[in-house]
Amino acid sequence: MSHAVRDPLLWQFDMAWQLTWYHLESLTTEECLWRPAAQGLHVRPDAEGRWVADWPEREDYGLGPSSIAWLTWHFGFWWSMVLDHSFGAATLSREQVTWPGSAEGVRAWIQRLHGEWRAALERLSDEELRSTERTRWPFQDQPFAHVLAWANVELTKSAAELGYARFLHAVRAG
Repeated sequence: MSHAVRDPLLWQFDMAWQLTWYHLESLTTEECLWRPAAQGLHVRPDAEGRWVADWPEREDYGLGPSSIAWLTWHFGFWWSMVLDHSFGAATLSREQVTWPGSAEGVRAWIQRLHGEWRAALERLSDEELRSTERTRWPFQDQPFAHVLAWANVELTKSAAELGYARFLHAVRAG
């Protein structure tokens, strides 16, 4: 059965995932923890040993480039949030989302989120995608198809940032 709303969004999602996985599959922990500049968003172990992410109070170029660890945390953050707020209890907060601590952990985390998201989307009808019922994060009062479109853009953007950071790491001086 064809779904005029869902099918093109899933096709776009699958394309974005291919680009994402290309950059994730050979990622190393050393790359993740590398800092491309003296300042920029990063992750740090807290007193309990959990890896917590910096959170910007503003968004401008003066922040500096993010580390790959932070970029991969951000993948997991927004995907965890949209899954929980669309298909779960809608109680997850940014502070509860931590970085796994290694590239292997990142791959497992992001693959799990990908699988959960894809499975959830496959169950949706076009009518549900036109509805605002599930639209609770990152915005409200819009058709849920807009959340899918946003997630596809966010995934593509995140993959591009990750790829660019890996290029910088590969040619770094010293």
